[in-house]
Amino acid sequence: MPFIRTNVPHHLSAQARQCIVQAIHDALVSSIGMPADELFNMVASYQPGDFACSRTFNGVVRSEEVVVVEITLRRGRSDAMKRALYEAIACNLQSAAGVNPADVFIFMHENDYSDWSVGEGRLAMGLVQNRGAGA
Repeated sequence: MPFIRTNVPHHLSAQARQCIVQAIHDALVSSIGMPADELFNMVASYQPGDFACSRTFNGVVRSEEVVVVEITLRRGRSDAMKRALYEAIACNLQSAAGVNPADVFIFMHENDYSDWSVGEGRLAMGLVQNRGAGA
């Protein structure tokens, strides 16, 4: 179950934010096989001056409209899967929300089942994995 934190420029509409959330979710489903019902994305906005970043780091020319995607998930994805995920997120954000791929900044934290509690105050690995409503 990935947990996503997405930081977007403050002026984006609720509709644009929802498109961004869906674009990231679709990339997770298509590129790393995440189940479609595992959607957890906390969206926050930042004001001008709240996010300082190099506009040219590593040869990528960024605007002031950077979308920061922080992904926390269980370990086990190969570098090839991560590469496909990053590419899918950038592509989906461009097509769904008009975000320039140069303005997509992604980073990942990996951990284990014992690092999660997804309900009832119990370790995630102690809960039966249910799929969807009424499962």
